[in-house]
Amino acid sequence: MEDREASQALIPKFKLDRLLNQDQAGRRITLLGSIDNKPALLTAERAAFPSDPKTLEAFHRCLSNIANLGTNDIYHWYLASAGSVESDPTRLPDLKLNLIYPCTEKHIKKYSPQGLRTVTEDPETYLNHVRPYCVRQREEGRLDWVFNILEGRKEQKDIIYRDLGGRDGKDKDEAFLLTPDLNWDRKTLTSLHLLALVERRDIWSLRDLKKRHIEWLKHMRIKVLEATVTKYPDIEMDQLKLYMHYQPTFYHLHIHVVHIMLEPTGTQAMGKAFGLENVISQLESLAGGPEAGMADLSLTYTLGENYDLWNEVFLPLKSMSNG
Repeated sequence: MEDREASQALIPKFKLDRLLNQDQAGRRITLLGSIDNKPALLTAERAAFPSDPKTLEAFHRCLSNIANLGTNDIYHWYLASAGSVESDPTRLPDLKLNLIYPCTEKHIKKYSPQGLRTVTEDPETYLNHVRPYCVRQREEGRLDWVFNILEGRKEQKDIIYRDLGGRDGKDKDEAFLLTPDLNWDRKTLTSLHLLALVERRDIWSLRDLKKRHIEWLKHMRIKVLEATVTKYPDIEMDQLKLYMHYQPTFYHLHIHVVHIMLEPTGTQAMGKAFGLENVISQLESLAGGPEAGMADLSLTYTLGENYDLWNEVFLPLKSMSNG
């Protein structure tokens, strides 16, 4: 008991020297300081959110200091404080909130717990089954938020860089822009997450990339890197990762730009994230003329069991092959 009381008395006596490290996308910090003139390390990590129904019912009512960071179509994002700030008006926001309203059944499936499957998609499967699925997804209007950005209706003040396309700025097929991803808090550099969105609408995913796009991809890569380190001078080019998802969340070509220290999640894992440099290298090594491309390759990746692509395409194909 005495040991516990003595231990508890140590924290209030901690005197800060400096921030030593920050990781877990800013959720964990390690401080260097002293207690009674002896060096001490203090690591603080935000506790897990409670999961009992009564606490969750009251969660949103406990939020304060809510500040909207942006709104685009059904997507809204905020900073907020957990608990009241009346006792401390200077208290900084400690939560990043993303709101999807109104959400769809697809959103509910995406964010629900689910098992994962590894699938191999050969060129024939892509052409006959996956491509028609992509067409159906685009016809559902899930790209309105992307077009809002590209057409100048939303998030224009957030755009970090816009390339008009080509050396003279007149090749619209090569135009693109760079903007913060809605999941980034806009301040923690080690969790930086940006999106490069292409202007053209005929390239939906890395499957549509061909050898004739190699120089364009290289141009995008260097311009994105330059724009990022110009905007955030504390970051260097070799601290950035550029990748594309396959399957992507939405079917309009985009490149993710993240800080290399951003903790890997399922979306950055092997089988989901394809490095831009590796895609360029694959295209360069492909046999054939300028029309040869990623659609000619077999790709292996992971799918969630809640995804329509698994239930509508790969699960039936698996059942047929096992039958």
